[in-house]
Amino acid sequence: MVENLIFILLIFMLLGSLIALEAKDLLSSVVSIGAVGFVLSVIFLFLKAPDIAIVQVVVEILTLIILIRATISRDTLALEDEREFLPFGVIIILLLIFSAFSYKAIEFLPQLGVNLSKVAPHYLSMGLKETGASNIVSSVILDYRAYDTMGEATILFTALMGAAAILRRKAKR
Repeated sequence: MVENLIFILLIFMLLGSLIALEAKDLLSSVVSIGAVGFVLSVIFLFLKAPDIAIVQVVVEILTLIILIRATISRDTLALEDEREFLPFGVIIILLLIFSAFSYKAIEFLPQLGVNLSKVAPHYLSMGLKETGASNIVSSVILDYRAYDTMGEATILFTALMGAAAILRRKAKR
């Protein structure tokens, strides 16, 4: 069942990527790529990786803000005030489909308070002896999962450096 839902979400990601490639203006491409990133975060929820899903959402929001700001300031197309119902209706339908998949993904998460971790008892019983840290949270973050923490910090640092490069006032030529 989960595999089928992930397969459908992967098809949505592929369609979003194709829309981003074929869009006439940059803003539509940026929004399509943002939708692809948010669908990826829902897939991470299905795969029972909420920590990766949270990092994906944070990076996606930062990237979207930066890219939309850069696109609006550099796009030469004038924004027209012609509102059509069809694109709005398609957006609402896609939003409802995305919400239904998100709700289904949240249903698959374990109940609050249910311990599914197989390594937590080891961390609690052997943490002080193996790491020498009296704070078990610090020992898990800095000793047992140091590479994971370094990866998350690298992702956030790269997003901030990208923001600084795009948003600086005087770009070096």
